[in-house]
Amino acid sequence: MKSNNKLKIFNDPIYGFITIPNSLIFDLIQHKYFQRLRRISQMGLSYLVYPGAHHTRFHHALGSMHLMQKAINVLRFKGVTISKDEENGLLIAILLHDIGHGPFSHAMEHSIVNGISHEEISLKFMETLNEEFNGSLTLAISIFKGEYPRKFMCQLISSQIDMDRADYLKRDSFYTGVAEGNINSERLITMLNVINDQLVIEEKGIYSVEKFLVARRFMYWQVYLHKTGVVAEQLLMRILKRAKELVELGNVLNCSKALIFFLKSDVTKESFNSKTLAIFAQLDDYDIVAAMKDWKNHDDFVLQNLCEMILNRDLLKIKMKNKPIKTSELVSYSNALMDKYMISKKEADYFVFHGEITNVAYQNKKAPINILLKSRKIKTIIKVSDQLNLKALGKPITKYYMCYPKKKM
Repeated sequence: MKSNNKLKIFNDPIYGFITIPNSLIFDLIQHKYFQRLRRISQMGLSYLVYPGAHHTRFHHALGSMHLMQKAINVLRFKGVTISKDEENGLLIAILLHDIGHGPFSHAMEHSIVNGISHEEISLKFMETLNEEFNGSLTLAISIFKGEYPRKFMCQLISSQIDMDRADYLKRDSFYTGVAEGNINSERLITMLNVINDQLVIEEKGIYSVEKFLVARRFMYWQVYLHKTGVVAEQLLMRILKRAKELVELGNVLNCSKALIFFLKSDVTKESFNSKTLAIFAQLDDYDIVAAMKDWKNHDDFVLQNLCEMILNRDLLKIKMKNKPIKTSELVSYSNALMDKYMISKKEADYFVFHGEITNVAYQNKKAPINILLKSRKIKTIIKVSDQLNLKALGKPITKYYMCYPKKKM
């Protein structure tokens, strides 16, 4: 039985009650494409490091929509005209901005599909929903794509201080227990304004912006790019790569129909059509976990060991360095593995490898955060901040890692 009471409320552990503003948004939240986000973890395999990080993309999407409601109210209060249609467009765009994420969020972007980002898949979902909802998502899609003429609306969805970041930093810090990431998103939003169609932060909000940028940097190094999280994500990508290889060689692998489709097909941006989208919509974290539980008993040495490592959290060793890794450093690990298990170099490479990670907390060149001074002048946060390290936050930092088996493998 369908309920007609569509103005429901969610109880969120961070913001308290979140209200659903209208029946269109209620119907979008009820849709199977959106409900799927309950089965996609927000932070991939970070729960292997922070046991509390089990929240989902569903939580985050609702939280971002709640912050957007607040931002719209603040801007209207300050005299910025936002029509009812534009309000709806903003709420739908932020609600659906992450709907294209695959299982375990980012890990799948490089494994299941080639050269198509989650943003592009989100857009495909929105276009499909737009047909289903008789064109009522057209404005939201225009804002999401950054094409809407009122630029500040596009900035609320995607910029250096958008509602997406305002929610995930606070939410991820809450669920991981990493207090350094706990930003005051409410205060930041209260300081928003629009000048010449650009989003600005009023001068009183300078310290909130500084804290936001520093929190972002902390969260990247302490949480998102935590070395254990990095190695776990690499293992997951390698599991799917190996599974794909085995399927191509004619091996039979037990897994869901949706997953086997992506293992058998080479899905690219060009070949990602409505049929592919419908199958992609059936994929979530559970497909991958169920597959790993089955594959750990497979007779392929690589696949079974990689699956065991993630399921039992007995991961490879990882070392982080500030200088590029010399391949000679890895040769001894590779040779030892080949000798011990009589495996090929190609198989050993699944367990011995190196890579790099880069983090920029603030992209000063790309759409900087602008501060509205009391004199009504506008300057970038770097120019008005007395925080010496803000300039440093604009420099990309690259770290290099090498992974290899622990002695007992």
